[in-house]
Amino acid sequence: MAFGERLKRSAALGMGVAMALVLALSAWLQGAADADIATQDRQREAVLLANALSASLAGTPEGGLNDRLKAWQAGNPAIQSVLVVAGRELLGSTRAEDEAPRGLKRDEKPLFDLVGTLRAAGETNVGEGVVRKKTIQVEDKAGVVTVSVPYRVDGQFAGLVQARVQPAARHGGGGGAGWALPLALLAAAVAIGAFLAVDPARRVDVGRALAVVALLVLAIGYQQQRLGAMRATLDASDAAIGQVQAAAAALNARVGGAPPKEGASPWDTDHYGRALGHVSAAGQPLAHAGAAPKETRTVFLQRSLWAVVLLGLATLLYYTQGYAGRTWKALREHADAYAYVAPAMIGMLVLVFFPFFYGIGLAFTDTTLFNESAPFRERWIGLDNFIAILGDFNIVTKSAEGTVVNYQNFYWTLMMTVIWTVTNVTVGVSVGFILALALNTDGLKGKAIYRVLLILPWAIPNYITALVWRGMFHPQFGVINQMLQMFGLEPVAWFDSVVSAFMTGLVTNGWLSFPFMMVVILGALQSIPRDMYEAAEVEGATRWQQLKSITLPLLRPTLVPAVVLSVVWTFNMFNIIFLVSGGEPAGANEILITKAYKIAFEQYQYAYAAAYSTVIFVILLVYGYFQTRITRATESY
Repeated sequence: MAFGERLKRSAALGMGVAMALVLALSAWLQGAADADIATQDRQREAVLLANALSASLAGTPEGGLNDRLKAWQAGNPAIQSVLVVAGRELLGSTRAEDEAPRGLKRDEKPLFDLVGTLRAAGETNVGEGVVRKKTIQVEDKAGVVTVSVPYRVDGQFAGLVQARVQPAARHGGGGGAGWALPLALLAAAVAIGAFLAVDPARRVDVGRALAVVALLVLAIGYQQQRLGAMRATLDASDAAIGQVQAAAAALNARVGGAPPKEGASPWDTDHYGRALGHVSAAGQPLAHAGAAPKETRTVFLQRSLWAVVLLGLATLLYYTQGYAGRTWKALREHADAYAYVAPAMIGMLVLVFFPFFYGIGLAFTDTTLFNESAPFRERWIGLDNFIAILGDFNIVTKSAEGTVVNYQNFYWTLMMTVIWTVTNVTVGVSVGFILALALNTDGLKGKAIYRVLLILPWAIPNYITALVWRGMFHPQFGVINQMLQMFGLEPVAWFDSVVSAFMTGLVTNGWLSFPFMMVVILGALQSIPRDMYEAAEVEGATRWQQLKSITLPLLRPTLVPAVVLSVVWTFNMFNIIFLVSGGEPAGANEILITKAYKIAFEQYQYAYAAAYSTVIFVILLVYGYFQTRITRATESY
């Protein structure tokens, strides 16, 4: 096959694969969104009917509870059964076998427990002034939705109303494009690619640029069609729920229930009992109130589709740049090697890369302990977490009592982290360098014993070392204060001031860090040819001149990567801070990694902690990149 024909084939194949990827992922996103809307509508209809039922029972005449329940069931075929439970009593039921009213049976204990759960949730929300617990329980299985809502008498919680509802299946109003439009777009993409010849060897190529533009135009057109389908589906959803609301209001009026007030429907609520405000009491969609949720859904879908388009463009460039051909050739030539490393690659993908990218994605949400089960689109907030972290410069405030330092501020914690890293790396490198020079001395007796003793702090697990040093710094029973008292000095409350608490961590981590640097530097020193020092001595060079002109330059390729690694380790040295000082006093000695941990697992702000961790990663990535570029750490001398 001629070279030009291969290039055309590559462009056509790239356009086809990229467009197929865009179409498939866009259809999947649209399908997932439609399924989510269908599930939400099904549960929303069941909640609306259960709320309407509960409101209707508030004015039921004595002894007429079962009759009203049966009237509701007869008037709405979606309602399969209804139970009313108060305390240990089954007050009413539409099922003949229940013979209500009666006491609950032993096997009905889950109903009694559910009454307590709803009561506790309502009281917690009122007591805390924050709606964080669900006051409506929903169970959705095989298209049948079981909803439990509070049952109130004279405005006070009395029990629950549990309705089993099977909503009628409804189709979304948007409709898909079927197979016609996707196939037409795919055929158009392949046809365009067949007429384009690209040159992978050229950075700027007209054929490649035309392919990118063509794919972008086709993908945007399909994107707009999908967004239009989403908007139509949302409009149909509100219209259908409006019909359910109108029918429920009419049925409620027929059985003698109190009519809902004008305005937004009080029955159309979320699982926390908060009115959604999408439809009126008469069943008419409220366009103004419902605009924000619709916009949130469509904007999320739009951003997702744009991500798909960018992925398609990357796939197209992967083919047109010639990387696909090289990859396929490498896979064929080295199939055995890739088969051997495949398990490790899969393990890395599952255990390292997936958690890493999931954490980065989590940083763009507002996920906490209380909303982690909510759909991802409802938790998406973009860059708000990063703005909150990096945009807060309130480090010091002045008041009538004086100057107050905000130890919870990101920049204070960053400053302490930098000071912590610089001081610890300096101590570790300095002590390790001095000990390595001493151990490298010719004729030193007992060198092997010294090496074993000096490497012991590194051999002991650091969390054990941290706990030992914390005990040594104990203000009352610690050996350090005992020794101070032996010399007539006052004991020190090590964890009560910023400086003394910082020193406890510095001493502990210095004890842990010098053996690593000592071993690395000692190995590098022993690799330096001895004849270089002999030649320097012949030329009259002093010890200092030999150190400056021979030792340090030849140590540089080994020392700089070790320092970079030590900086990364120390920057994220969680155990020492957490176990020794605990960040005391008042969090003043926290470093970024311990602050992120406490935000996640003590304050339960998972997304904010993920954003914190992402900032830490970016800081270390930038440091490592520029450190190696500036020092040329990987180059030999």
